[in-house]
Amino acid sequence: MFGKPAKPPAAPPQPTATMAPPAVSTVTSAQAPAADPAPKPESVPVALTDNLSNNLRKSPVAASLIAENMTLEGAITAEGELHVDGTIRGEVRVTRLTIGDSGHIEGTITAETVEVRGKIVGAVTAKQIRLASSAHVDGDVTHEQLAIEAGAFFQGRSLKFQRQAAPAAVTGPRAVEKPADKPITRPEAVAS
Repeated sequence: MFGKPAKPPAAPPQPTATMAPPAVSTVTSAQAPAADPAPKPESVPVALTDNLSNNLRKSPVAASLIAENMTLEGAITAEGELHVDGTIRGEVRVTRLTIGDSGHIEGTITAETVEVRGKIVGAVTAKQIRLASSAHVDGDVTHEQLAIEAGAFFQGRSLKFQRQAAPAAVTGPRAVEKPADKPITRPEAVAS
């Protein structure tokens, strides 16, 4: 208006080039091309994907926690791991049990692995048991492996699992065989 040249209007934005997915068409056997079809992308065998999905389903589960301000009365049974910082009065059956410094269990415990830093009053049965220096255990302990750190309190019996031997096939009494009497031979001296 006041002597300035007018700006040309801005051009509308141009669409950006995008690749559309290839069109899917159905080809009957009469229309099938004579040339080899395009190579298919490699696929993962079904058995492998089944195993992979099974492994994903069996991923480790987080440990359950009984907090310091909790008290439970009754039986607890689980196939996972349990960490106890509170109090449990009753039977505990889990795969792995960890009793923290403030943890307290009054009752029987059955597990694969037990680690104790707190207090137990009752019998413990596990393959592996570890009593830390702050542990206080008053009861019998049945185990395959037992580790007790210096300073731990343990009052009770330590009983080792007796692995059951495979039963031997019994066919009747056997006679004890003696080795056959063999004459002792000595090399003869060579006369020169």
